[in-house]
Amino acid sequence: MLPKTEILWDPLVRLFHWSIAIIFIANYFFNEAGETWHQWLGYIAIVWLVVRFLWGFWGKGAARWSDFFPTRANLGVHVSALLKREHFHRMGHSPLGALVMITMMLCILLLGITGYLMQEVDYFWGEDWLEDLHGLIANSLMALVVLHIFAAIIESIRLKENLPLSMITGKRRKIEK
Repeated sequence: MLPKTEILWDPLVRLFHWSIAIIFIANYFFNEAGETWHQWLGYIAIVWLVVRFLWGFWGKGAARWSDFFPTRANLGVHVSALLKREHFHRMGHSPLGALVMITMMLCILLLGITGYLMQEVDYFWGEDWLEDLHGLIANSLMALVVLHIFAAIIESIRLKENLPLSMITGKRRKIEK
């Protein structure tokens, strides 16, 4: 018998996730910094970021900021469970996962700001420190992406559930109470 599933990630959250992933991969690995495609994909990422931020207030369930915002208390409970090797199974983002997701979103915002300043504000044209900062943020985001993928794989093994698949289908196994 197949396990019971329920809708977890709505289409907008999944479209945001995969759009940002594709944009980041394209700009990090394939598009030359400062070229037209790099800039336009950066602007599109910022638009997606604004849409996702607002959806955190308007959306339902796991899309809402109130569902997963990483407070000190729930971070403590999650870290304690991990240290004790206990299961911490909840629908949506875990507190640590939420912290990483919010940090990635802040990196995307900072990439957009620094990229815009480098390309559109004459005062910053050719400033090495801004270009270095933009690169540092991009590399930090790459490190967070690797951490995100690694954690999704590890948690999938620990929970015996394919978490990346839920970001494709939108469905996740129901938590037995």
